[in-house]
Amino acid sequence: MAQAQQQFLDVVTAEEAHARFRAAVRPAPLGTEVVPLGEALGRVLAEDVISPIDVPFFDRSNVDGFAVQAADTFGAEEHDPRTLTLSGEVLHTNVAPRHTVTTGEATTIATGGVMPRGADAVVMVEHTLPEGDDAIRVVRAVVPGANVSFAGTDISAGETVLHRHTLLTSRETGVLAAIGLGRVTVFRRPRVAILSTGDEIIAPGEPMALGRIYDSNATIVADAVRELGAEPVPLGIVPDDEAALAARLEQALAHDMVLLSGGTSKGAGDLNHKVVARLGTPGSTDSPGILVHGVALKPGKPLCLALVRGKPLAILPGFPTSAVFTFHEFIAPVLRIMAGRNAAAPDVVPARLPVRVNSEKGRTEFLLVHLVSGAEGQAAYPMGKGSGSVTAFSTADGYIAIDRNTELLEAGSAVNVTLIGAQVAPADLIVIGSQCVGLDALVSRMSAQGWRVKLISVGSQGGLLAAKRGECDLAGIHLLDEASGTYNRPFLDESLELLPGYGRKQGLLYRQDDGRLAAAAAKGVGALLAAAQGAGECLMINRNRGSGTRVLIDGLLKGAKPPGYLVEAKSHNAVAAAISQGRADWGVAIEPVARGLGLRFLPLVDEAYDFAVPRSRAGRPAVQAFRALLSDSAARAGLRKLGMTLGEAP
Repeated sequence: MAQAQQQFLDVVTAEEAHARFRAAVRPAPLGTEVVPLGEALGRVLAEDVISPIDVPFFDRSNVDGFAVQAADTFGAEEHDPRTLTLSGEVLHTNVAPRHTVTTGEATTIATGGVMPRGADAVVMVEHTLPEGDDAIRVVRAVVPGANVSFAGTDISAGETVLHRHTLLTSRETGVLAAIGLGRVTVFRRPRVAILSTGDEIIAPGEPMALGRIYDSNATIVADAVRELGAEPVPLGIVPDDEAALAARLEQALAHDMVLLSGGTSKGAGDLNHKVVARLGTPGSTDSPGILVHGVALKPGKPLCLALVRGKPLAILPGFPTSAVFTFHEFIAPVLRIMAGRNAAAPDVVPARLPVRVNSEKGRTEFLLVHLVSGAEGQAAYPMGKGSGSVTAFSTADGYIAIDRNTELLEAGSAVNVTLIGAQVAPADLIVIGSQCVGLDALVSRMSAQGWRVKLISVGSQGGLLAAKRGECDLAGIHLLDEASGTYNRPFLDESLELLPGYGRKQGLLYRQDDGRLAAAAAKGVGALLAAAQGAGECLMINRNRGSGTRVLIDGLLKGAKPPGYLVEAKSHNAVAAAISQGRADWGVAIEPVARGLGLRFLPLVDEAYDFAVPRSRAGRPAVQAFRALLSDSAARAGLRKLGMTLGEAP
């Protein structure tokens, strides 16, 4: 006697299915764990990584030669050399200098040797001639910084080198190793139980027989789970037996997510949805059971989505292409969030259809395509394989989604192709300009929201030029127009708009135990500057040319160039680190970095740190997201905690 086939009673749109599943599951990272660096590859950072050291850790010679004060070599030529007295110290690698190089002196130094205090350049040995046993003649001049890698030129202590939610590849683990981290805090991997069901399913490796099907779905889904940063837990194949399936589901629900394959249609042998339905408690928020059974998709209509005992559960269609589509469309975004990864949108490229395509009205259709480049750009050729195809996904370049209300796409129609497979995705937001810990905090929040951000610190003036050339989305700037007393806005042309940021304090930094400068600071900025520029052993650390802070420093010094003036740091953190470690005695930076390293801070100015936005890029989604972040209450509270000041939300 024939058994009647049941029908789907509540087929919903793809949008409704997404909404129900997300609202019930409320995906979030599952917690954190600390792993050895050797096991961190492929994991996701659970917190920002701030460098505890400078890289390089010390001012280092790049050549064999002599550490000198560059000014002593100016004008040196073979016919007019400059004679310098040798200090007597020889600096091999791993030797701490004891002698300060003074005017007219040189210290012998090897490649990799620690630069002695007072020296700002290295003359290569081949550009010198011996002058007795205690002097050399320099036959080629050097400029400050020549043949030297200054401490912190790569990474400075206190600098945020990696942001939370960053996926760790070999590039990032190399950075972690360079700053000496042996253990890393990462998000816990979700454990995903994977079950295949059906009397006809057999495992790969078993002999084939008529009516049997190798279980390819379990392998496809397990590897897709692994690619997303989660841990698949294969629980094997269960026959079409309700008791056996119920027992295996109890085992599966000990994990963070459960994925079944097959048995979700309305045929006589399709039992999965029946067993899952009995596990739910109607009206429960933690275990409502089945949320969706039947989605207006082609392929993928039999998809079943559920929440049982707080665990997301999905019954994927048995056909491989249907299973893969529904996994990537509905499960992957949720699993990415649970794994701590960015729930970023897939890569999409524009193309045209070279042929007419018919579609079934009422169902969103996913159509696999090949991409072919031609004179008119990319062409998307549909693939003729159906939902039962195992090879379709492996050979397709991407797919297009045809709206459920569209029955026909004419040849030549413009379409968007979602790419399949690993892609090297460009940054969503490019920020060039002045470095600031406040900006670091904002970028961290952008990263947590799923945006890929590239941050390049070149100083306010460099950022402004990049913005005018349209090379970035945002330029962080803090430039004072002395004529008007106004920050930033006077420097913008008609191609840029100003996005107000926040206020911050710049000031003079020095160590707590520096009695010389502390006594002078009690009398004010002028006295401190006078003491710092005195004839003693006081060294400054400068900022890089093109930065807004350098403009401020040069204004304070009024043409003076005290000891250390030619040594430039690329960030506020680098300035503070140099002073804290005794490589310099004073400098100018923002208050939060001084506070972070326990330095004294004498305020100089309250300045506006804003963002120049190219009008041509102002409408980009990531720019709009950044604009919204500046109005976000949590982000603003975070900036205030760092010591920034904020007016009305922009």
